[in-house]
Amino acid sequence: MSAEEIRKNVAELRQRIADASRKAGRRAEEITLIAVSKTHPAETIREAFAAGIRHFGENRVQEWEGKRIAVEDLKGQWHLIGHLQSNKAARAAKIFHSVDSVDDFALAQRLDRARAETAGTEKLRVLIEVRIAPEETKSGVEKDLLPELAEKLGDLGQVELAGLMCIPPFLEDAESVRPYFAELRELNAKLETRLGKKLPVLSMGMSHDFAVAIEEGATEVRVGTALFGERETK
Repeated sequence: MSAEEIRKNVAELRQRIADASRKAGRRAEEITLIAVSKTHPAETIREAFAAGIRHFGENRVQEWEGKRIAVEDLKGQWHLIGHLQSNKAARAAKIFHSVDSVDDFALAQRLDRARAETAGTEKLRVLIEVRIAPEETKSGVEKDLLPELAEKLGDLGQVELAGLMCIPPFLEDAESVRPYFAELRELNAKLETRLGKKLPVLSMGMSHDFAVAIEEGATEVRVGTALFGERETK
């Protein structure tokens, strides 16, 4: 995809985010657009950055390790949005600004220890991924175990719980996904009450359903296809 096409897509996405925000009585500035750059080369990240994108989402530690040197001069924010294996947690803690898919306390502990070894860095922002639907292929903490995990994260010194993330079932009709987004918002509100602190981030919504997610309270949307086009299938 050309730089011109990416600029056009970014402009269209910004407009769609603004429209959805207006419909929900919100400000577009409240919504962070995370460009899902997984499988796309470093050059594509540069083009998106030039078009105004500042947040990028990668799925795999190893893939990002291979690309980051080529874009390390960019002042971007790098999110790990894919499932993180515990044996790669130490590496992830040192190369991402945020791990948006924490679903286990042992994993969080590994992130915490590794972050402590990285001198001069701020706390690692984390989101808890919630398994919002009973799909075997989906990761995330079970809903009934969410409060316990959130409370335990509060005992760690180098990670900062900012909110929740979910990947609902893929449904062609975006309206059919709305109940899942609403449920994550409600879980977040209950968690805030339980913890006695604000959890400002709700990461939910992708290319085909982010407008509905914004209406239900999303503060971050993760967009790949609508920005970079369909990924090549091998």
